[in-house]
Amino acid sequence: MAVAKIEYKREFFDRDYTLKEAYGRVWKYARKYRLRLAVGVICGMATAGTLVPLFQIVQPALQHVESHDAGIVREEAVPAVEAAPEAAAKPEVDAGNAHKKVKKNSFEKQIEKNSKLPSWYPKVEKFAAKCGITIQTETGGMAGALLLIVLVVIPVVALVRLVLMYLNHYCLSWSGAHAVADIRQELFDHVERQGLEFFGRVDVGQVMTRMAADPQQIQIILSTVLSEVAMAPFEIFVAIGFIIWFAVTNHMLPTLCLIFIGFPLFVIPVQALGKRVKKWARRSMERSSMVGSKIIEVMTCIKIVKSYNTEDLETRRYASTNNYFLKSMMRGLRISLMVGPTVETVGIFLICGFLVWCFAVDIKISDVVPMLAPLLIIYKPIKQLSKLQMQIETSMAALNRIYSLLDVHLELPEKPDAVSKKTFDGKMAFENVSFRYGTAEADAVSHASFEIPRGKIVAVVGGTGSGKSTLSNLLARFFDPTEGRVTMDGVDLRDIRISDLRTLVGAVAQESILFNDTIEENIRYGTPNATYDEVVAAAKLANAHDFIMAQPEGYKRVVGEKGFALSGGERQRICIARAILRNPPILVLDEATSALDTVTERIVQDALTKLMESRTTFAIAHRLSTIRNADLILVMDHGEIVERGTHDELYAKGGVYRRLCDMQKTT
Repeated sequence: MAVAKIEYKREFFDRDYTLKEAYGRVWKYARKYRLRLAVGVICGMATAGTLVPLFQIVQPALQHVESHDAGIVREEAVPAVEAAPEAAAKPEVDAGNAHKKVKKNSFEKQIEKNSKLPSWYPKVEKFAAKCGITIQTETGGMAGALLLIVLVVIPVVALVRLVLMYLNHYCLSWSGAHAVADIRQELFDHVERQGLEFFGRVDVGQVMTRMAADPQQIQIILSTVLSEVAMAPFEIFVAIGFIIWFAVTNHMLPTLCLIFIGFPLFVIPVQALGKRVKKWARRSMERSSMVGSKIIEVMTCIKIVKSYNTEDLETRRYASTNNYFLKSMMRGLRISLMVGPTVETVGIFLICGFLVWCFAVDIKISDVVPMLAPLLIIYKPIKQLSKLQMQIETSMAALNRIYSLLDVHLELPEKPDAVSKKTFDGKMAFENVSFRYGTAEADAVSHASFEIPRGKIVAVVGGTGSGKSTLSNLLARFFDPTEGRVTMDGVDLRDIRISDLRTLVGAVAQESILFNDTIEENIRYGTPNATYDEVVAAAKLANAHDFIMAQPEGYKRVVGEKGFALSGGERQRICIARAILRNPPILVLDEATSALDTVTERIVQDALTKLMESRTTFAIAHRLSTIRNADLILVMDHGEIVERGTHDELYAKGGVYRRLCDMQKTT
């Protein structure tokens, strides 16, 4: 069988957000952790300040070397014959002192002319002298000063920088991880509260990917992006500030102008590739959600896959989906990986051009290197900022998907002044109720009017698609009517608190849904304070106790995903026990016994009959034999109630109901 073409379809609620909108909303999740964020940002900013002492050391060190070398050259150039008369005119010791004095004065003048030590250097030198440490020799040699730089200044700066960088990354990563947990929780709460209309229109697997994987981009924003924003720009600012200061103090304004002309060229590759990265990052996320959707689909329908022996087909389909995702991911990766090398290449060309210019105008090495050092150091933060642009574009794709999901509102609204209703006293009533699903062209229920008195049993029958289940959904307020209203004791369900309504109305659905937990916890679900004895009593009423105790683990047996370890009849009886334990005054049975065999159906039906004696029951019937004793039977066809009455009355009419009965031979 050929594999269908893979294509991503955007959800009906997807939309695009501006950069300001998207990143502005990130602060909503980050502000709770603003103290740690502030510490991280401040440490990142302070890290840039540790570069200043290193920049200040460069030129004095080079000038000391140049001056020392120049002194040695001059000393070697003095002819011995010129020094002899002076040596003969004075004693040997005086001649030696004179020569030493002359050499020292000459070197001091050279130092005074060229050396521009940082303001903190004399203080360090004075402190070192008190400690008995000689920083400079009498001849101005570099041994002591170099020792100070290598063993004191650089290690101290490195340690301070290490601590600041650690605090920067830790605080921001901590804040990012907690913000991700918060947004995942909000996504779960938001999606969970959506109405059934939402779940009928979306791909659950893709929604799951948005909830689980996409929020990770928030952590990238708060840890990586914010860390770089806090550190890289300030490193660049400090470096450029030093370059400007150095150029001004050394009268090198033409060189400064050349640097500022070439510097913006770093941005060109970033801007050129940024939009393409965003495009493919979004496609990668969309196709990643398709992979998650396919996994959920196959795992959920695994019994059908096994029954029809289509494992190979599903494997090929998954491979196509997986390759579809891989291609888009690799395309985006190729583009993003070009940014770093491109910026690096541009930087090398610019530095080479700068050195050629310095050579052409005959600038000394001690004047060039102090300006090149900051340029070389800011290469890394510039490269990081170029990657940061790519991360921002990728994050925007994820934020669009997250906010689109958070901004869809299909949950049932609850009025601010909704009334509290703890009891059901009189009757439920449908008053000219019509309902149409959002994507449908016709009403699922049309102008339905009837009453369900307290303690009575009302059943509804009809063919597939006649509107039976829609009526039960309206009664439980899973949907709101398009027209008309459903009332409880004269109060519109839309005016009652949803939590109170869920307590008053219990449901047993046609599909028996269980959680991957023990039998005991599945029965207790919705009634968390129920005791073990109450759980057992409910199971006995549902005729589930015997098969439960036949298991080695008894009530502690784990039922598996959706109750996969149990038979259909066993699952349904546990669901009925759950409803019995809940003990609601109004019971909705949506073909609750349809999954049971004839013998089990009779046993469970007896238990339900006893349960319904003191309760109001709305039953959707597939097997008409189960509703013969109902107080009122509604017959539906194409969304309309076409007949109503008791079993005997409707059968005597010889209409739709009788034909249904004759088909099932229930007379």
